[in-house]
Amino acid sequence: MAKENSNTPKKPRFSSWWIYGVIIALILGFQFFGSATFSNTEKTTTSEMQEFLRNGDISKIIIITNTRQAKVFLTDEGLKKDVHKGVADKPMLPTTGLVPQYILDYGDLQIFQNEISEIKKENNLDTIVEFDTESNVLGDLLLSLLPFILIIGIWIYLMRRMSGGGAGGAGGQIFNIGKSKAKLFDEKTDTRTSFKDVAGLEGAKEEVQEIVEFLKNPDKYTSLGGKIPKGALLVGPPGTGKTLLAKAVAGEAKVPFFSLSGSDFVEMFVGVGASRVRDLFKQAKDKSPAIIFIDEIDAIGRARGKNNFTGSNDERENTLNQLLTEMDGFGTNTNVIVLAATNRADVLDKALMRAGRFDRQIYVDLPDIRERKEIFEVHLRPIKTAETLDLDFLARQTPGFSGADIANVCNEAALIAARKERKAVTKQDFLDAVDRIVGGLEKKNKIITPEEKKTIAYHEAGHATVSWMLEHAAPLVKVTIVPRGQSLGAAWYLPEERLIVRPEQMLDEMCATMGGRAAEKVIFNKISTGALSDLEKVTKQARAMVTIYGLNDELGNITYYDSSGQNEYGFTKPYSEETAQKIDEEISKIIEKQYTRAISILDKNKDKLTQLADRLLEKEVIFKDDLEKIFGKRPFEKEEEGTEQPKSNDTETEEVKEETN
Repeated sequence: MAKENSNTPKKPRFSSWWIYGVIIALILGFQFFGSATFSNTEKTTTSEMQEFLRNGDISKIIIITNTRQAKVFLTDEGLKKDVHKGVADKPMLPTTGLVPQYILDYGDLQIFQNEISEIKKENNLDTIVEFDTESNVLGDLLLSLLPFILIIGIWIYLMRRMSGGGAGGAGGQIFNIGKSKAKLFDEKTDTRTSFKDVAGLEGAKEEVQEIVEFLKNPDKYTSLGGKIPKGALLVGPPGTGKTLLAKAVAGEAKVPFFSLSGSDFVEMFVGVGASRVRDLFKQAKDKSPAIIFIDEIDAIGRARGKNNFTGSNDERENTLNQLLTEMDGFGTNTNVIVLAATNRADVLDKALMRAGRFDRQIYVDLPDIRERKEIFEVHLRPIKTAETLDLDFLARQTPGFSGADIANVCNEAALIAARKERKAVTKQDFLDAVDRIVGGLEKKNKIITPEEKKTIAYHEAGHATVSWMLEHAAPLVKVTIVPRGQSLGAAWYLPEERLIVRPEQMLDEMCATMGGRAAEKVIFNKISTGALSDLEKVTKQARAMVTIYGLNDELGNITYYDSSGQNEYGFTKPYSEETAQKIDEEISKIIEKQYTRAISILDKNKDKLTQLADRLLEKEVIFKDDLEKIFGKRPFEKEEEGTEQPKSNDTETEEVKEETN
C-alpha cells in the first residue's frame, strides 16, 4: 500500500463548529450594537438631569416613550464646564450621527414630563423637549431570521451525525453521507486471524487459499492465459464460519481488506446506496491489489422485481444495479476480488450469481465429527481444564452443531465451572453445557402434580422403549423428567450422521417419536396435550416423505419441492385440489400406521415399560445402562469400537435429538 508523503500539505479539515460560532457572534453582536445603549453615552439619574437643566447646561431632551429612556444633549457652554469634562472628552463615532451626552431611565412619563416643564418655567429656559420612539432594526431583523438560522444549524448537525463524521474540503464535500462505510483493515496491525484459527472447512479453506495466492502471485495464473476470479460467494447455514473464513483471508493475504455489511449501503436518502458502492470500488481500485468483503449480501442482493406492487423506484434495487455494474466493470488486471457471505443464497438475484461476478460459490457446511474435533481444539486453547479431555467423545456428543455452537459449549462450560467455584473446567461441565444448550435451563422448582409427573414418566419411558426395540431408530442415551426450558421431560438420542435416508429409517424414527403418546394410551387409555412437539415433528417428516422426497407409493416418484425457493407454496400450489386431498390422506395414513405400530410394541413390552417408568420416577434421570438392565441388549445393535458407554452415575449426555413432553 502506498504511503502518503509526510511533507505534502494536508487540506484543512472542515468543521461545522465555526458555523455555530458565527451564529452566536451574530446574536451577541446584533443584541449589543442594535440596542439603544451607546458606548459613548454616560448614564445619569433623574435628579442629576434636573440639576443640569436648572444650570442651563441642557439644550435638548428627547424622551423615548417605548423604552422609558431619555437622551440628554448639552449646550456648547455646558460642555466646557468641569462637571461635564468626562463626557466632553469622549470621542464621538462619526457614523452614529447625533449622539447624546447623557442617557437616563425615568419612571412615570407624565410625572417626568411635568417635572421638566416646571423647571423650564421657573428658570425661563428654552430647552427643547421632544418625544420619540426607538426601534432596534438589527434586532428585529435578527429575530425574523433567527428561526431560519437555527433550522440550518440543526440540519447541518444532523447531516454530519448521519454521515458518520466530518469530511474534508468544502462545497459539495462538506458531507460524506455518500461515502462508503467500509472499514479498511491494515494488513500489518488489524488483521490477526489466520487459517490456523479456522478449524475444519478443509474444502472451503482450499478455495479461499487459492484466492490469496491469486493476489500474492498473479503472474503464476495469468501467464497461462487464465484470469483471476472476480468474486467468491460463501454460502452456508448460520454459525458455520463464513465471516471467520473471510477474516482469515484478510490476515493471510497481506493486502488492503475492505469489510462492511450489506445493510451499510442502505440509507433513507435516494441515491446514497449507489454512491457508496461507487466510492467503495473506487477506494479498492486505488489500493489494488485488495479484497472487498460484503457480509450478509442478501440485504441488497435480493432478486429484483418481487414484492414491488407500488411500482415506485426501489432504492435497494438501484444499489444492486450499481453493484452489478461495478463488479462486471472490472478489468482483468485490477487485482480486486470481492468476497461475500450469506445464508440465503436462494433469494439472491440471478444476475448477481452469474459467472463473471461471483465466479465461485463456496459452500460452508455444518462440520462432521472429525471437523468438530478440530473446532474443539481451537476453542479449548484459552480454557483451563482440569484433565485431558477426550475430544473424540465431545465431538460425538455434538452432532449437528455448528462452529458457533461449539464455541458456545466451551464458553458455557467455563461459566458453569465458575458458578460451581471450581478452579478448572471438568468433563462434567462440558456435558452439563451441552444439556443446557440443547434442552434449556433446569427448572427443578417447577410445580408438577404427582399425576402429571407419572404421565410424563410413562410418556418418556414410551419413547425409550419403542426406540430401543427398533433397528433404525437413533440410539437412546438419556431420559429425564426434570423440566428443562419449555419441556416437562426429554429423551436424548445420538442420531447417526447419514448423508442419505431410507424410508424404513424415517418410519422407525417416526414410530419412536409417537411412542410417548402411545404409552399414554396403553397405560392410561387416555391421551394428553403433552405430545404437541412429537406431532409437529412426525407431521413434518410425513409431509416431506410425500411431497418432497417422493417416498410414497400412492403418489409415486414426484416432488413439489422447489430448490430455487421461488414458489414455496405461495399464492398458488403446484398441484391440484384432488392431489392436495391425496397428500393429506397419505400423510394421515403414515402417521396413524406408525402410531398403531408403537402401541403394538408397547403392548408386548408393557411390564418392562412399567419398570422403566417406575425407575424414572425414582431417579428422575436414567441412562443407557438402565435400559440394558431392563430390556437386555438392544436388538440389531451394532456397537462401534472405542465407543464409550455412559454410566448411570455419570451424566455423559450423548446429545442431541430431543423428544419433549
